[in-house]
Amino acid sequence: QVQLVESGGGLVQAGGSLRLSCVFVGRSFGDYAMGWFRQAPGKEREFVAVIRWSGDSTNYADSVKGRFTISRDNRKNTVYLQMNSLKPEDTAAYYCAADLGWRMPTMSSDYDYWGQGIQVTVSS
Repeated sequence: QVQLVESGGGLVQAGGSLRLSCVFVGRSFGDYAMGWFRQAPGKEREFVAVIRWSGDSTNYADSVKGRFTISRDNRKNTVYLQMNSLKPEDTAAYYCAADLGWRMPTMSSDYDYWGQGIQVTVSS
């Protein structure tokens, strides 16, 4: 079984930065693509970023491209989301997710495991 545990959320002013971490508890972290999603109140969960199992390929939503960076450390079983130049519209609960295999999915339904979510609030 796999557990995903997010940390690093909080309250930040517009223009500020936060780094989210997600620890993968289980076997074979290196076999999974890791993604970040977010969900604001009253809205559907949306794709933010994904990184291939090997760490050599990433993909981002247009809304965060150039501001957010996804990375992973396979020795620490951890994936990160560095968020810079934060905007009030980035306010949401952020979730990490794991998908077994070589794909880099952008749809939430393609992921096998999910974290519990962590709140990020950006004040104007």
